[in-house]
Formats: sequence, structure tokens, C-alpha cells
Amino acid sequence: MGRGRPGAPRAAAVQGTGGSSAVSKCSAAARGYIQDRFLRLLVGRRGRRRAPLVHRGYYIRARAVDHCVQDFLLKTQSHPRTQILSLGAGFDSLYFRLKDMGLLHRTIVYEVDFPNVARQKAALIKRMEELSALVGSSEGEGLGVITFSGKDYKLLGVDLSELSQLERALEEAGLDTEITTLFIAEVVLTYMENSRSDALIQWAAEHFSQACFLLYEQMHPEDPFGHVMQQHFNQLNSTLHSVAQYPDCEAQQKRFLAKGWTECSVMDMNEFFTCCTPEDEQQRVQTLEPFDEYEEWHLKCSHYFVLAASKGMEPSWTPLLPSMTAPRGAVGMAGSVPAVRAMRSDTSGLRRYGHHSVLLKCDVILTTGGFGEEDGQHCRMRNFHVLIKHAGCWKAGCVKNENTDKRWDERLFHTVSCVSNSLALVVGGRTSPSNAGLGMLLLKFHETCNALDPGDITVKLISLQPAAEPAALRWRHSTTEVMFKGKKYLFVYGGRSALEPVLGDWYFLHTQDLSCTGIPVEGPIPESRHSHSACNWKGGVVIAGGLGAAEQPLGSVFFLRELEHGFQWQTVETHPPLIPRYSHTAHVHDGKLLLVGGVWFHSSSVPGITVIDLMSGLCLDYMINVNLDEDTLIKFAFCLEHSTKEASVTYPLQTLVAPMIVELSTQEFCYCCSLLSATSVFPRFTFLSFQILEVIMKEHLFRLSDKQVINQMCLVLQMYQCMF
Repeated sequence: MGRGRPGAPRAAAVQGTGGSSAVSKCSAAARGYIQDRFLRLLVGRRGRRRAPLVHRGYYIRARAVDHCVQDFLLKTQSHPRTQILSLGAGFDSLYFRLKDMGLLHRTIVYEVDFPNVARQKAALIKRMEELSALVGSSEGEGLGVITFSGKDYKLLGVDLSELSQLERALEEAGLDTEITTLFIAEVVLTYMENSRSDALIQWAAEHFSQACFLLYEQMHPEDPFGHVMQQHFNQLNSTLHSVAQYPDCEAQQKRFLAKGWTECSVMDMNEFFTCCTPEDEQQRVQTLEPFDEYEEWHLKCSHYFVLAASKGMEPSWTPLLPSMTAPRGAVGMAGSVPAVRAMRSDTSGLRRYGHHSVLLKCDVILTTGGFGEEDGQHCRMRNFHVLIKHAGCWKAGCVKNENTDKRWDERLFHTVSCVSNSLALVVGGRTSPSNAGLGMLLLKFHETCNALDPGDITVKLISLQPAAEPAALRWRHSTTEVMFKGKKYLFVYGGRSALEPVLGDWYFLHTQDLSCTGIPVEGPIPESRHSHSACNWKGGVVIAGGLGAAEQPLGSVFFLRELEHGFQWQTVETHPPLIPRYSHTAHVHDGKLLLVGGVWFHSSSVPGITVIDLMSGLCLDYMINVNLDEDTLIKFAFCLEHSTKEASVTYPLQTLVAPMIVELSTQEFCYCCSLLSATSVFPRFTFLSFQILEVIMKEHLFRLSDKQVINQMCLVLQMYQCMF
């Protein structure tokens, strides 16, 4: 529904965004996300059913607009007359819904869009008896810019970027500057040149004595998600103009205050959903259809905002007052870490998410499952990928499957753990959110394999009996090696299943016979979670973060400690409190838990590095500054490309990357340190694991010891400080 001042080709493209938006809203309505029986009349049966992620995106957009509009009508009930001016309304059904609900007794709705869009909508209204009946008798339509005119509804065809023409058209249609007016711009002004959208915002403030402005748009163009967002709209020939000059909530707020609006509040859509949407409504939406795209959903919400500005309103118009507290403002950082952007490899099979990697033996890394690109198509990965280091070089290729009659089931969000020199255990995972009954699978490799070439490695897939099925029918869980009375076990914890959106149970799998073993566990039970991190420490497990039952990130840390008679959950109190996050990577080094990347609800920044002293609870956040240095990255490409985002990976990488690190100069080493948290489009694409920290410490600490005194902080952070 963009309304810039483009040439003919771009005008058509921008108008196309409005048509696409209407179809997506119609699809969301068909699935029960929004109640709107008029959309199908205005949109028809165009387009196919959209994905659940799209449905949620248009739901929160419609929810925010309706919330603010109805709040305006409620707060102005005592006014004799009010007006609503919808800028770039497209095929929106707002007027018809409000009229049907009986909310327009003293309100006239004006809609403005490109002339051809307005004419199309006018023709639809006249043709649809259900729509025309709500409008009532029409008068004067088709004359000039007014394409449809009813007692309380005016539809105008005019280019918003031509302010003088817009002003004349509104005056002709009867818009009264002395009447309390609500302006609505739902993903509209951003398609206009900033000078023109600024002029419109200022014109509205200067010409109306009592007015409110509702704006819904994109923000945060500078991070990876923002880059992709801009690229998407550029490909549609619908450039987002406002995000560069007004990149965040604070900038948009200052924009409106500087243009004559006296009050202005803004929040991103994560905050709106959490704080302005009733809990029962949140639960309703979350259960409408199978969903497992949490990272994309929360990232999308962090890149859109809703703004409510006003002037001359008594009492003040405050529709965005939250009903509960949500994280706001900038995250307090203890420092920053210089970083370089990861360089992508052209090797097929490396770029994927939802996968799992495991060290089969020295210099041999196996990657299984996930979603990525294979045979030129984006799909669930069917082939196993292997990286082998020989004579200082890394070779990549696909693993041969010995039993051709049994194929990999293309699972995502599973775990893989080596249980012997020739066996790796796959636990859980899913194909789709509604098909997660994949159980456990053994991968058998030849112990005598010389592993000089990827073609030398073969794997045999062995299905297991359903003895431990309850432990395996899950995904987004963790599987971590623990010790109890000198024996090794795999601790399977949390995750989610096709029946339960979040799990809080656990199982101990004996590594010898892969049977579930009952081991007593006492202490405060952690809140159910998935997409958390789990690290081995002192024979037990450290659990951090994750996504809870209400789809809210968690900030708790627990330690499953080994006792003589079993295990005990212990709460790790952090100070200041850990910022809730999920889908991050974790590593324990020298009693310090390091968390990197992931997703949190602070839209002002991207998660960087968090260091928690597991003994004292001291918790410090470090921001990551991204620079480009591709020559250095060439030497470090392996570390970038093979590591997985899965927090449960525990294999030691020092044998793999130590020779590479030794070859780096001190300056190159400092750059490579910062690559530990390099991310791509989504946090799922976090390829670097903090398991290489041990290598860095051992190989380079001696170079830095005379530059800075080693203090109580984690050694890696001390090295980061030496880079400044």
C-alpha cells in the first residue's frame, strides 16, 4: 500500500504491495487469525493460502491498528463529531468493520489511494450488495477525485506525495480541520521520499487543532534481518525510504515531535504482542495452526513498530500504554568486541540451519539434517555432509549411504552424539511441526576408515527399537553427556513435541545399551523450555535461556549437579539478571558460561556475547562491532562454515583448528577472535561455536600477557580488550 511519487513501473510495483497485503490478510482471516468477513468481498478469491509466519505477521499488524483505532473512538465518544483519514487505504476493510460494529455514529471515514486503486475499490463496493448496503445512499461519486461518497464514507483517488493536490481533494470531500481527526498510515509513508512524507506529517500537525496519528512501518535496516528486508522490497521495486533516516523507535518519535506533534509513543511489535495483547488472545493465536518459526517471527516483530502521536487532545491519547512491563531501551554493555562479517563458502551443503554437527574422529566432522540448499533447491537436507582435514587442507563432500534402501528422514532440530568410535546417536528432530515422531537412529561408521577423502567415509543407518521413544519424540531439545558413578549418560532435556508446545521433562540414556535409566533428581525444577543451551560442566549440565510456554524468552540458568545418590537442580543467580534469550550458542570455559547470538526482545540491539561467572553469578554483555576483512577470513573459513548453532554440541575443536590459529599473526588472531559470534540473516545461521575458545587461549594468550593484566574476567574477554 505504498504511496510514493514513483514513475509508472514503480507506481505499479508499489501498488502491488497493497494487493499482496490484502490477499495475505484474507488468508489470515480464513485461518481465524482475524475476524473480518468483508475482506473476501474486497479481495475475492485471489491468491493461495499463506504460510503460518505470514499469517502471524498480518495478525499483529491488524491487531495493532484495530487496537489504536478503537481506542481513539472510545476516548472521543464525548466529541460531537470525529474523522478518520486512512492514507493509502488500498482494499482495506476498516470502514466496513467499524460500521458493522456500530462504532461510527459520529465519525466520517475518508480513504485515500492512487486513482486507479480508488476506482477499483469503488466499483467493488457498488457491485457488492453487502458492502453498498453498509455505506447507504451514495452521492457525487465519480466526480473528480471522489470515486465514492456516502454519508459517513468518502473514497478519494489522489497521489499522497502531491500534498497540495491532497489538501484540495480533502477539502472538496468535506474534511474539516476543526474536527478531531485520526490519521492512519499503515506501511505507506515509507514508500514516499522522506521530504514528502515529512511534509505530510507536518501538514497534519499544523492544519488540525485536535489530531492523532497512527503509523505502522519497518525499522532497523542496519542488522542482517534489516538488510534482507530492504533487499526484498528493493526487488519489488518498492524501496523503503524512511528506514535510513529514521531507523528506530527513538528516531521516529523525534521525527513526529519535531514536526509539530506534542505527544508520541512507539513500541515494536514484540512489545505490543506481549504487553498490549491479552494473555488469552495470545494463547488463541499461538494454537491456531502448527508453528515452529519462532526466530523469524520475533525478528519480524522487532523490525516493525506501531506509533501513536497526538496534539491538542484532552485527555491525552495513549493507546500504547502497556499492561505489563517489557524490555525497553538500550542494553547496558560492559564493552564491545570488534568483529568481521563471516565470508560464505561456495561449498555445497555447508549453509543450512536446524542441523547438527559432530566430530567423528580427529579432523573429521559430520553434519546432518537441517534446511538449506541441495541440488539447486531450498529443502530439508537429504545428504550427510563431511569435512575432512588432511595435510593442512579441508575437503568437503557427501557421505555415502551403505544401505541404499534406507534414506535419511530429512529431520531438523535433532541432536547427534558420538557414543563410540564408530557409532553416533541421533535423537529426536522433526520434518514438519505436525510430524515429529522420528525417534532415534544410529549412524554406524567404519572404524578402520582412513578418512583421507570424503568419499572414503560411509555410513549405515540403523533404526532403533522404541524402548526409549518418549525421550526421542521431540525437537529443539538438548542432549548432553553427563557422568554418574563413573559411567557416561546422555541427558536429554526439554524441547517440544507435536502434542506439547514446550517440554520440561528429561531422560538419562546409558551410552552402552541406549536404554533409559532412572536416576534420582532433586531440587527446583526448571521452567519448561526449548531452544535453550546445554553445556557439560563438572560432570553435570548447565542449562541457560530458551523459549518458555508463553513463547517468551527465558533468562534463567540452572546447573544439574552430580551428587553421590543422583543429581540436583541448582539455580544460578546472575547479577545483573541475564537478558532472556533463546536459540543461542553456549560454551563453558574455566567456570565461565559464554552465550553468543540468539534472539531477545531488545530491538535496539542484536545479541552479542554474554559472559556468566558460574561461581559468582556476575553477568556481563558485550556488543559486537562488525567490520569486513575477507583476507583474514580466508584463513579462518573452516571455523565459520562447519560449526553449528546447536548449543548441545560438545566435541573439542582444538585438534581441528589449532594449526590454523598458530599460523595467524597477532592482528589476524584478534580479528578471528571476534568471528566467534558472526551471524547471517537469522540467528539460526550462527555458524561459529565457542568451542574454539580453548584453542585461542592455548595458542595466543602468551602473546597478550604482557599487554594487559589478567583479572577476574574471562580470559577471552581480556583478549578482546587487547584489540582496542
